[in-house]
Amino acid sequence: MSIATTQKRSFGAVLWDYLTTVDHKKIGTLYLIGGGFFFLLGGLEALIIRIQLIKPENDFISAGLYNEMITMHGTTMIFFAATPLLLGLMNYVMPLQIGARDVAFPFLNSLGFWLFFMGGILMNCSWFLGGAPDAGWTNYAPLSLQSPGHGVDFYVMGLQLSGAGTLMSGINFIVTIILMRGPGMTYMRMPLFSWTTLVTSILILFAFPALTVGLFLMQFDRMFGSAFFDVTLGGNSVLWQHLFWIFGHPEVYVLILPAFGIFSEIFPTFSKKRLFGYTAMVFATFLIAFLGFMVWAHHMFTVGLGPVANAIFAIGTMAIAVPTGIKIFNWLLTMWGGKIKITAAMLWALGFIPSFTIGGMTGVMLGSTVADFQYHDTYFVVAHFHYVIVGGVVFGILAALHYWWPLMFHRVLNEAMGKWAFWLFFIGFHLTFFIQHFLGLMGMPRRYWVFLENQGLDFGNWISTIGAFFMTAGVLLFAYNIIHSHIKGEKAPRDPWDARTLEWALPTPVPFYNFKQLPLVRGLDPLWIEKTEGDGKMKPAEPLDDVHMPNGSILPFLMTIGFTFASFGFVYQLDGPMGRIMIYIGMAFAIGCMVVRSLTDDHGFHVTKEELEREED
Repeated sequence: MSIATTQKRSFGAVLWDYLTTVDHKKIGTLYLIGGGFFFLLGGLEALIIRIQLIKPENDFISAGLYNEMITMHGTTMIFFAATPLLLGLMNYVMPLQIGARDVAFPFLNSLGFWLFFMGGILMNCSWFLGGAPDAGWTNYAPLSLQSPGHGVDFYVMGLQLSGAGTLMSGINFIVTIILMRGPGMTYMRMPLFSWTTLVTSILILFAFPALTVGLFLMQFDRMFGSAFFDVTLGGNSVLWQHLFWIFGHPEVYVLILPAFGIFSEIFPTFSKKRLFGYTAMVFATFLIAFLGFMVWAHHMFTVGLGPVANAIFAIGTMAIAVPTGIKIFNWLLTMWGGKIKITAAMLWALGFIPSFTIGGMTGVMLGSTVADFQYHDTYFVVAHFHYVIVGGVVFGILAALHYWWPLMFHRVLNEAMGKWAFWLFFIGFHLTFFIQHFLGLMGMPRRYWVFLENQGLDFGNWISTIGAFFMTAGVLLFAYNIIHSHIKGEKAPRDPWDARTLEWALPTPVPFYNFKQLPLVRGLDPLWIEKTEGDGKMKPAEPLDDVHMPNGSILPFLMTIGFTFASFGFVYQLDGPMGRIMIYIGMAFAIGCMVVRSLTDDHGFHVTKEELEREED
């Protein structure tokens, strides 16, 4: 296999390369493309929702379609946009940061991506096959049990597929970080982004099985006539809420902790200072993850769990503000006295601090059990979680894309366009969601298709919808920036930000084997140490020798096709024998691919020392 990276290839060759790749960088790129597609789709659904609510008693879309829109918007943004975009960044950057040549299980890494992607495609097929799921993104029983058609069945099977892929990624990242750190890369020398990748992966490992169990039980109730959640048959509908939120609240930290890691890379780089309180930041990350599992029932204060349970979960909810506050103050102290450079990436990071702080403050307000009876199921909650998810996670993703774009795609995004996109999105975000706190306090309920005139809600909803158009403009400008930089952008030099961590020691484009020789890490911020104490280059920890790399494989893609075909069969298996035949064919095909994999003598290939010596530095 040639190691040249500059050769032009046909579209078919490139497509085959990406269908068969097990390279963590290309899989990271696939996650970014897939997550970006679903982000645009979820954003379009959000815009339709806001257009429907721009004026009282609007009839832009029907009530049934509105229910489908809010369900698909929430589900798409959480499961198919934010999570995979972050997994893409983790896939690409984390192995480079810790000095590894790949992830621990490259084949499993590819399979995880295709499961996520086909799960998203499967769920969105519901739009064209009788109607999308319409029971809300939380899919509460008994509403989800009574939903007609197959929309909720597509929800169940789509999330089963994508959830399995995410769980594979979490296991892969944990093993990679524990076993494949480069020479000298001790745990307390790891960059914060790699730390948050590890902690996030632990959260995935323990949180996603709860969702898997809940989805299986929902699948049995809807497709096989069981009664886990059906009260009329002796089930318990509140059980679904417990299973969903035991997953759902840690999922918030699955999203926000990688964003915290991203900001912990950006603030030191553009402040020209070491991250303040590194050790405290690591322990705060673990404490947030631990407490994240202790607070799921604060979503259920109005269910009737009783004063003791409510009090325990209220205390846990407020306690989680402490480690989060530690992080906020450490970022501020990192900038204090630094030589701050305002780039587009830094703007997103700076905009995050007040935005996320507002979300945290309203979270503490919602943590009060007595006050929650007023806030619950109103637009106050909508405002709160969008300040956390958009103000935290989306700001983090966009900051990361500006920051690592030169490393990933060998071009520097246009800074002027990046700053304009930030201001459009930032202003639109606060216009959209800040006013919703007051709409909620005035009594506007969530999930309602229309609101009436003369309720005092007209102006707030109009402002909120105008803000959504500003956000849309910001996203479109960012998308144009990507296209512009690809066609006309300047080629990225090595380390364009004068950064501190190991990934910036590599040339662009990054070779598929990452490091010719594994680097010797002499401390925290290893590249900065070599810049200030050495000759500016990482010292090798090993002599130049052959590099062993895994072979690509089409089997992960084919296995996922089999699982997806079987999932369609499960959706339709009550409608006649064809559904059951699809299950048998799909599972047989997937299992056949597993057998082929187990029988394949795949030892990878070697890049020889001579080939490495011929490569330009």
